[in-house]
Amino acid sequence: MRWMPTLAAVAVLLATSAGGQSQEGPSPGLTDKPKVSGSTTDSGKTSPTDSAVTDSTTDSTTDSTTDSVTDGTDGTAANSRATEPTSVGGERVGGSATAKTPHREGVSSPSPATATADVGGDGPATFPGHPWQWRRRVYFREEFEDGDGWKKRWVQSKHLSEYGKFQLTAGKFYGDKEKDKGLQTSEDAKFYALSARFEPFSNEGQSLVLQFSVKHEQGIDCGGGYVKLFPQDLDQEDMHSNSSYYIMFGPDICGMGNNKVHVILNYKGKNHEINKTIKCRINKDTHLYTLILRPDSTYGVKIDNELVIVGTLEDDWDFLPPKKIKDPYARKPRKWDERPQIEDPDDKKPEDWEDFEKIPDPDVKKPYDWDTAMDGEWEAPLIPNPKYKGEWKRRIIDNPNYKGEWVHPEIDNPKYKPDPNIYRYYNISVLGLDIWQVKSGSIFDNFLLTNDEEFAEKVGNQTWGVRKDPERIWREAFEEEEKKKHLEETKKKMEADDEEEKKYAIEEEAEYDDEEDEFADQSELENDKELKEEEDKTRGGNGTTGADIKDEL
Repeated sequence: MRWMPTLAAVAVLLATSAGGQSQEGPSPGLTDKPKVSGSTTDSGKTSPTDSAVTDSTTDSTTDSTTDSVTDGTDGTAANSRATEPTSVGGERVGGSATAKTPHREGVSSPSPATATADVGGDGPATFPGHPWQWRRRVYFREEFEDGDGWKKRWVQSKHLSEYGKFQLTAGKFYGDKEKDKGLQTSEDAKFYALSARFEPFSNEGQSLVLQFSVKHEQGIDCGGGYVKLFPQDLDQEDMHSNSSYYIMFGPDICGMGNNKVHVILNYKGKNHEINKTIKCRINKDTHLYTLILRPDSTYGVKIDNELVIVGTLEDDWDFLPPKKIKDPYARKPRKWDERPQIEDPDDKKPEDWEDFEKIPDPDVKKPYDWDTAMDGEWEAPLIPNPKYKGEWKRRIIDNPNYKGEWVHPEIDNPKYKPDPNIYRYYNISVLGLDIWQVKSGSIFDNFLLTNDEEFAEKVGNQTWGVRKDPERIWREAFEEEEKKKHLEETKKKMEADDEEEKKYAIEEEAEYDDEEDEFADQSELENDKELKEEEDKTRGGNGTTGADIKDEL
């Protein structure tokens, strides 16, 4: 029996289509939704989301096999049920909603459409009792394009009195000075604790996509570049490193050998780190980090819009006990032989095999006057054995009794119970930057929380993707200029050092000359004195006195 929509369903769909967007960018009316408690939504070009939801679904083309209901106006399908999925990530109609306020130009929101979202259990159609229709939902988006407006939306924690301060800047190199502004850490060796609140939501029955960009233009040596998602009950003014969170995601760097992308998920009150290593990008460019959690408990991590790892939550985290355990009652049989090869028991050492490396010298005889009582037992000196063949060993053969490595049999773990809701969180309501940095300068930007992977990829391409090449070119030119500047300064310093050395040498030489002249004068005075004393002695030696000389005159 073919599915036929009720009048009420058609009315809902028509209302949905009427409220959707037919052009790029969200409808201005969506920004008039009630604001989130504790945060504000400005009407500037870029601002975070409030409690409304974008009334748009995937912009993918639906399958040609559909059951259509026209809206009675132009004959277009107001309600089409596709037999094939059209997007990854969907959500049922109803529940809390969030709308994206005006954002960066060029980031388009697709025209309204309706379709099933049943990709790998990712859409609500896989959940009994859920309507098949879904909508793209943007729970939070922040690109800092309204100047100081971010200060009204982000809350500085007061848990510590000396948290580092964030500043809004595009940094030293960028693609667009205004559009590429983000929150930059500005003080070295500081903790940072800043957060933004949005309307609480649950990712039950839909994908959760967490995306942001970070640029370590300072050449970070040790510090975090990750974000956290918190529950609704977080006190933002008391947020600190021990505050309970749902998800911690992003790069963490400390030295060249210790860098990775954290993916820490909370399950039943306990934080679990992914048991695989994801390396982050270490350079001064902006990089885009994306985490995807799906309702079928699979996940994916992207860096710069490229998948770097995929898997299942159950396999790659230790949320649950293992499905299988070793049988505690199983024991390896006593005669189980695991040796692939053995020594040949029938192999015998040849009788003429010499395995002594040294032997007593047969040509040396005991001295005739050797006294055993006085000199001890006589032993001939050792010489290399000319017949030495090395240490004899039995040859190795295949073990005829080899049975292979014994594998401990496994049984079902009685403590294991599958949980299809590992991925699910309720009341997600705060995104926070809770990090420590030794050297400041990291810039965070392009925050996005949505249920649509394709939309997140497009936003990434139209933000990070647009800036990456101009930023890299500028950065390379900047670094080249800095290198030239450094070389010039080094050259000037060396020249200044050379001048200083020359000046010092001249002064030292002049000082040496002065000392030499002074020494010469002193020597001359001493010589005159000695001559005079010698002259006086000579006169006294002839018997002539001063009185005699006076009488003669």
